[in-house]
Amino acid sequence: MDRLQAMQVFTRVVDTNSFSRAADTLNLPRASVTTIIQNLEAHLNVRLLQRTTRRLNLTPDGAAYYERCVRILADIEEAEGSFSNNGKGPHGKLRVDMPGAIGRLIVMPQLCDFHTRYPDIELMMGFGDKPVDLIQEGVDCVIRVGTLQDSSLVARRIGVFQGVTVAAPQYLERNGTPKTIDDLQNHTAVNYFSSRTGRIMDMDFVVDDETIEVKMRGMIAVNDAEAYLSCGLKGVGIIQVPRFMALPHLRAGELVEVLPQWNPLPMPISAVYPHNRHLSPKVRVFVDWAAELFERCPLLQGQKDAEDRCLPTSTAAPTIVRHGTPEVAGTEDIVA
Repeated sequence: MDRLQAMQVFTRVVDTNSFSRAADTLNLPRASVTTIIQNLEAHLNVRLLQRTTRRLNLTPDGAAYYERCVRILADIEEAEGSFSNNGKGPHGKLRVDMPGAIGRLIVMPQLCDFHTRYPDIELMMGFGDKPVDLIQEGVDCVIRVGTLQDSSLVARRIGVFQGVTVAAPQYLERNGTPKTIDDLQNHTAVNYFSSRTGRIMDMDFVVDDETIEVKMRGMIAVNDAEAYLSCGLKGVGIIQVPRFMALPHLRAGELVEVLPQWNPLPMPISAVYPHNRHLSPKVRVFVDWAAELFERCPLLQGQKDAEDRCLPTSTAAPTIVRHGTPEVAGTEDIVA
């Protein structure tokens, strides 16, 4: 029995929670994966997995063996990496995923710096608003906004978005400007719904250190960032977006801040990866670089009145919505 292959197959079965998905990702026949696991259990003389019709569960012995396997495979990968590529450092393909606005407005303009530092890393960047299954889709790292809820993920906080409530001048001319949170009951919002759950994400405000959620009527609900901002700019209703995204439109007079005395709940920005996946050198340097990138911009650290000189000034860019921490910002709560 090839024990190294057996460890790789076993960890992949656990990561994907499926024999068939593990077989697909490893390019092996499903029967081979089943046989390898059976032979491994016979070799160790323990049951590693409890199989039901719906899912796989690790036994206590399986959980302990899994943690050992992850460390062993990580050590092998790191050892091989240190001797390959002529010792040039982190290298290879790196798959990352992030909301489109973060990618286009924050990350992409600085990619020359990343490639200057790490010329042997080939980035494969996905931009999207929907959650990503890191294991099944083979993604190494994602940048997301929200609170980490999935215990299979690790989130390193790299920044904070401070939100702002805004509306187009033509909307306020038609409907008046709300002066209190209660006034919102007489106004219309552009609603945002979760593409994962279908739930409408309510607006929220921090009042006396407490978060208040406000349900508002809406003429339209969308689950796309650009559509959300476009509706706000066209005067369809009130929206909540990160302040750094709203600034160009505020300065151009295309949006007006409302209820400035009550800010939306700040949103943590995190680099996310599975806790059971070794943080390889290429992932580590990308996460460190992204953290440095966000640290250089006070607006990306939650500072309301900071300068935005570190960001593009175009008003034509798409946005990340701030509407109850929706999925375009990385999901309601981070599940990647």
